[in-house]
Amino acid sequence: MKRHLVDRIMTPLGPGRGAPVKGGRRVTVNLAESPLTWLHSRGHLSDPQLAAGEALRRDYEAAQMVPGLTMRWDPVRVQGGPAGGLLNATERQIAARARFDGAVAAAGPGLSDVLWRVVCAGETLPDAEKALAWPVRSGKLVLKLALDRVAGFYRIV
Repeated sequence: MKRHLVDRIMTPLGPGRGAPVKGGRRVTVNLAESPLTWLHSRGHLSDPQLAAGEALRRDYEAAQMVPGLTMRWDPVRVQGGPAGGLLNATERQIAARARFDGAVAAAGPGLSDVLWRVVCAGETLPDAEKALAWPVRSGKLVLKLALDRVAGFYRIV
């Protein structure tokens, strides 16, 4: 995995919590690291579980399920045109949405909540557990079960 390391200065916020105050510390941040890759790099997830999570996140992003700000003006595909029968952007988006919905359905109810929060929304496990009102350290087991089911859906061994 290629690392995107940058140095940042973390400054504490002032009493009004709006403007930074003087001081702070220098930290190195990996911009490419997600909660999923963090768990994998520390041995909490297997390679197939990571691959399943990345496939789900790719489909989530390709399906463009996050609200957009602009309209698409893609040309309409004409039979025998230059596209050569390939899917246009809208059809790829619909196919990705179908794969995403199938993978989430394969995870099942109760497991898909933490799966979506960690893999797609990028929440950390403690944040997801708190939002779902789960006991501390219970999310990792549920996430692993969900990722195993998603790996089966994507046929990842």
